[in-house]
This record gives sequence, structure tokens and C-alpha cells, in this order.
Amino acid sequence: MSSTSDECKQFVGQYLQALSGHRKTPELVDRFVADPHLRTHIQEVEGAFPEYELIAEDLIAEGDRVAMRGLFRGVHRGPFAGIPATGASVSAPLMIVYRISHNRIVEHWMQFDGAGLVAQLQRAVAAPA
Repeated sequence: MSSTSDECKQFVGQYLQALSGHRKTPELVDRFVADPHLRTHIQEVEGAFPEYELIAEDLIAEGDRVAMRGLFRGVHRGPFAGIPATGASVSAPLMIVYRISHNRIVEHWMQFDGAGLVAQLQRAVAAPA
């Protein structure tokens, strides 16, 4: 039996609440995510921005898909896009669509303002100490 749109939306809300602002251990991520590409992405971003947040501004569900419009926010504490840690607080808008099956994220599609994030990091590098 497949989940309803409301159940999928509730699941994504629980996922965001469990991971945002917390350490994203493999065990925690595995509880919510089956998509290997998303697992790798989370691990890489967590390495550069430990305990980063995903702040949902909108969650919209239809069938087994949930769209999230929101904000990425974190502190740059590890290398990212070839830029060593700056300690800068950064944020960037994003949109993610998750496909849910058996209470796990099995696919995702993301649009993220990576150029804007890198520009914030470059400004932090260029700023006088």
C-alpha cells in the first residue's frame, strides 16, 4: 500500500526536523534516505557545513512526491568548492522535490543557488581579518 500525499508531507517534515541543525550521522540519514546520491550529497555538505540547516518555507505534496522551497543555512567549517574553511555563516535558497516510498526518500531533484553560496565564501576569503 502506498502512502498518501499527507503522509509523505508529514514524513518529509519529520526528516527535515531530525536532520536540520543536527549532526547527520550515517545511521540517522539511513533512517530517512534510500537514495544513494542524496546520502552522498548530505555527507559532503555536512563535511563542509557541520550541522547545517534546511529550513522549509513551503512543503507541497502530491502523490508520492513532496516539493520543498526553503533555505540552506550553515557555517563553513570544511573545504567546499575548493575553498578552505572560512568560518563564515552562509545561506542560499533552494528547491527540492523528494519521492517517497516505504517511508524513505528514494529519489530527489534539487535546484540550489550554488553560485550565490560560493560568492559568499569568496567574499569571506577576501575580507580583511
